[in-house]
Amino acid sequence: MAATSESSAVGKGDLLSRVSVGRISEVIVDQIRMLIRQGQLIAGDRLPSERELCERFGVSRVTVREALRVLEANGLVEIRVGARGGAFVTAPSSRLVGAGIADLISLATLTAVEVTEARMVFELGIVALVCERATDEDVAALREICDRSSAALENDDYPLELSAEWHTRFAVATHNRAVAMLVESLHDPLVHSLERAREVAPLHGRQGVEEHRALVEAIAARDADGATDLMRTHLLRTAERVRGMEPADRG
Repeated sequence: MAATSESSAVGKGDLLSRVSVGRISEVIVDQIRMLIRQGQLIAGDRLPSERELCERFGVSRVTVREALRVLEANGLVEIRVGARGGAFVTAPSSRLVGAGIADLISLATLTAVEVTEARMVFELGIVALVCERATDEDVAALREICDRSSAALENDDYPLELSAEWHTRFAVATHNRAVAMLVESLHDPLVHSLERAREVAPLHGRQGVEEHRALVEAIAARDADGATDLMRTHLLRTAERVRGMEPADRG
């Protein structure tokens, strides 16, 4: 496998061309990003060495290193050290998108209300798909998260990340990669909005766990109407609580 990656570094390097306009490191980043989007560079491919990149782009090593740092920060490449090290193309991570959204929320560009409203539109919209496509494995996975949530409640230590995990796994049960990726990208903003709801209602989460379990049973029964009603009730309660925080978010 390593031999394949090493050999691909030479062939893939031919795709790169010299740059001479704009901020050079950004142009390099854009060129490599485009090759990844077009599928000419795929996860596991190793980019040419720093020296070879310098020659192909016609730039200094400092410029190449700056471009690689940006690509790594954006989750597009992984820098490995050692004899078999280098810059390797990575699989896309939707959580990086979520981290960016969370930053926007923390800067008050987005509010917890807006995130919850988006969930109302999106999560209600996928209930029918989940009820139609969920497998026994999906149902078992959702029940397992409910069990861990109940155990945490018994210890008075319910992390809101468990709620986000349940909703993310719920989206996976659509067996639609675009849906799963979009919901995964909202993981951190979702936790943030739940934290705001907990500020209003310190026990926020306890009833949610019960509703998660009821939703699982509706999914197992292929009861799309019942599951939709449950999800609407579930999301509306969070919406009402974070709405009370709106003046603080906008102030």
